[in-house]
Amino acid sequence: MRTKLRGLVAGLAGAVTVVAVGVVVQTATSPAQAAAADPYTLKNVQIEGGGFVPGIIFNQKQQNLVYARTDIGGAYRLDAATNRWIPLLDWVGQDNWGYNGVVSLATDEVDPNKVYVAAGMYTNSWDPNNGAVLRSSDKGATWQTSPLPFKLGGNMPGRGMGERLAIDPNRNSILYLGAPSGNGLWRSTDSGVTWAKVTAFPNPGNYAQDPADPNGYLTDNQGVTWVTFDKRSGTAGNTTQIIYVGVADKQNTVYRTTNGGTTWERVAGQPTGYLSHKGVLDTAGGNLYIATSDTGGPYDGGKGDVWKYNTATGVWTSISPVPSSSADDYFGYSGLTIDRQNPNTIMVATQISWWPDVIFFRSTDAGATWTRIWDFTSYPNRSFRYKMDVSRSPWLSLGANPQPPEVSPKLGWMTESMEIDPFNSNRFMYGTGATIYGSTDLKTWDTGGQITIKPMAAGLEETAVLDLISPPTGAPLVSGLGDIGGFRHANLDAVPPMMFQQPYFTSTTSLDYAELNPSVMVRAGNFADSDRPNDSHAAFSTDGGANWFQGSEPGGINEGGTIAAAADGARFVWAPKNSAPVYTVGYGNTWTQASGLPQNAVVESDRVNPNTFYGFSAGTFYRSTNGGATFTAAATGLPATATFKAVPGVAGEIWLAGGTSGLFRSTDGGITFAKVATVQAANAVGFGKGAPGRPNLAVFAVAQVDGKKGVYRSDDSAASWLRINDDQHQYGNIGDTITGDPRIYGRVYLGTNGRGIIYGDRTGAPPTSFSASPSASQSRSASPSVSVSPSRSVSPSASPSASPSASGSSSAACTVAYSVTGQWGGAFQGAVKITNRSATPVNGWSLKWTYANGQVISQIWGGVNAQTGASVTVTNADYTKTIGANGGSVEFGFIASWNNATNTKPVAFTLNGTSCAVG
Repeated sequence: MRTKLRGLVAGLAGAVTVVAVGVVVQTATSPAQAAAADPYTLKNVQIEGGGFVPGIIFNQKQQNLVYARTDIGGAYRLDAATNRWIPLLDWVGQDNWGYNGVVSLATDEVDPNKVYVAAGMYTNSWDPNNGAVLRSSDKGATWQTSPLPFKLGGNMPGRGMGERLAIDPNRNSILYLGAPSGNGLWRSTDSGVTWAKVTAFPNPGNYAQDPADPNGYLTDNQGVTWVTFDKRSGTAGNTTQIIYVGVADKQNTVYRTTNGGTTWERVAGQPTGYLSHKGVLDTAGGNLYIATSDTGGPYDGGKGDVWKYNTATGVWTSISPVPSSSADDYFGYSGLTIDRQNPNTIMVATQISWWPDVIFFRSTDAGATWTRIWDFTSYPNRSFRYKMDVSRSPWLSLGANPQPPEVSPKLGWMTESMEIDPFNSNRFMYGTGATIYGSTDLKTWDTGGQITIKPMAAGLEETAVLDLISPPTGAPLVSGLGDIGGFRHANLDAVPPMMFQQPYFTSTTSLDYAELNPSVMVRAGNFADSDRPNDSHAAFSTDGGANWFQGSEPGGINEGGTIAAAADGARFVWAPKNSAPVYTVGYGNTWTQASGLPQNAVVESDRVNPNTFYGFSAGTFYRSTNGGATFTAAATGLPATATFKAVPGVAGEIWLAGGTSGLFRSTDGGITFAKVATVQAANAVGFGKGAPGRPNLAVFAVAQVDGKKGVYRSDDSAASWLRINDDQHQYGNIGDTITGDPRIYGRVYLGTNGRGIIYGDRTGAPPTSFSASPSASQSRSASPSVSVSPSRSVSPSASPSASPSASGSSSAACTVAYSVTGQWGGAFQGAVKITNRSATPVNGWSLKWTYANGQVISQIWGGVNAQTGASVTVTNADYTKTIGANGGSVEFGFIASWNNATNTKPVAFTLNGTSCAVG
């Protein structure tokens, strides 16, 4: 996956005062206080995968200790108990976002608690920071940082080669790092704390994919690409003497030291003409294997070979399954791995074979003969030594129905990393451009059977999120993603069945729904026009994103840009990238050019008035009051780059996130904007259900408040803010999109650039007192699908009994205390405390009760509600799963409706089927 570059990539810096026509800079009426924290539980919306995994690394000493590295989404460790990947670098923030580009990872076989990451996303100016080596002594739970004097490129060409970072298997205080950009080979002798260049190493590499690339992305020298120790040449505690190093130089691609790094030499007799992507040493047989390609990949590569070097005799032998001299070789090689339990068994992958599919080759005789994972029979038919089961992540079929010889789902692509478990010959994993696949019956291949390949990416979320919407009805979330289009998320905790189809976009750049008719949605996006010349870059849905269709599009459109739906869903305005903005009445059967709005403007709709649309471009805010036909300039002098959103239920209210210039608000349809004094910088803004008793929606922002960058919520229209993430959950380069949920107070959806979609819920009780009560005449009543929260300033009703019920036995294994903590017209707030009286902890619980007066729970925190009629079942949230023995307790709270007459408390509760005392 290649990260989406954006103008706000430098993050949130100091505030910039804007003084221009149409902008009012407000000052706080009282001194601002540091933003308090509101505790949240944050986790991923489940997609599983979604990006390139260039490295999978098994520890050679501790079984089931496995790591994965991604190009823009950080590093992960596999939890053996759950088979889920645990993210390790979520602490990386906006100031050092490049650390989420992991160019290499090394796990220590002497001390398996130690793990190291070579971090940095770009070697050119796109990443403002140098790279670093991150080091951990607790398997990635905590980290220390050793900055480097040069950049690293976890998302640069050649990122699948490696591993560039390696630990001496005999003396683990010694590490080597192969650097890009002509920086050579580097070494640490103090467990990665300090680093020095190995001045004796003779070749820093010379291969760049395209030295003339004007963007500077393909011009970088890919440098020193892998390091492999020969463990046999050292003893425990003493320096390993023989080390092999790969270099991006087609004439000199393998080097060696035989004296612990004092001197280095080109390995004699080595093959030339290609780059070695991998160098793997069989310490039992004494063979060094290399896999080569004519480019550094990962997207290209048309020729290559596989070689075996006998370290005892110095003889090189070509063992290519298909040699580069053959006309049948249209690919290079990578993904090289050895079965450590059976060292003569090796596997290698085609580094790129887009059509009809990637090919894996397997040899059980050290490369003398090979079998393929699939073979052509009578063209276009193929026979397969595998079967795919993607039922866990069905979207991996991409909705494709290709003609033979292609099949769906594809076996893979961009397979730079393929690893056999060193402790289990039946288990292997491999990375692709979309996920991690693998098998647990690999040896079936050798007996003529079919291995079963399944996704193995649970917990690994690597999508780049470009837009998010949370409509007031239907599915709670719809996403626009880079590389895999986007999804309708009916269940946030389940992998969705399929990304958007009809048409399928490679990347969805913009989403919207009709505020007053939310089943109507629109999206715009990108795809390869040459592949699908008759498809449109805009699509529509009338059933809340479950199904989509396309209309026509004006000529010359090549990318999606931004798109907006009128509040009633009757018309749409579209600003395709590098094309004139247009509008349509209906669903895009015809489009008419809008006047007065520049190309590449950001467009949004008013959320109340169907005829009003807004646009922004280069510091000027535009608006249309005739359905997008004509736009006129309103406020000027705004920040040059910004995103904005209109407030649901309030005509003419707009919030604009202006990057380092701050956050701005308009209440007159964009004619004037007032700068929010409490916010120094803002990258994205969104809205969610208001707090109980508040007339306004909650405002969410990726922002800098009181000098601290983070994710914030305001319940009082930006008079004050609460930080809702923490320093361990910063997610790197965030800021493209954020939104709240209109149905659940406090819920936030955050788009990241490589760590997928994060959603968060408050873990505490709702605020209990506010200074303002909602007005019956507030303009939010214009939105029929969003209810107005009642005022919490009303005194609780006296009708609920304040004394605990006497029912239930004191000898019961559990006690449930149910209380009404606040009550007002039509709604009440409740709290429930479960106490475990037994000597055995409860690990996962389900509490049931029955209501007598038609009460219906609408919001809950600390648990998950399922109510059918009067019967209520609340199951634990992740953070309330365990109830300790002998008096341990958990609590949850909720808001519910009642009949404003009787609100009888439940008289009986069961916990996991066991009756509890009521107290």
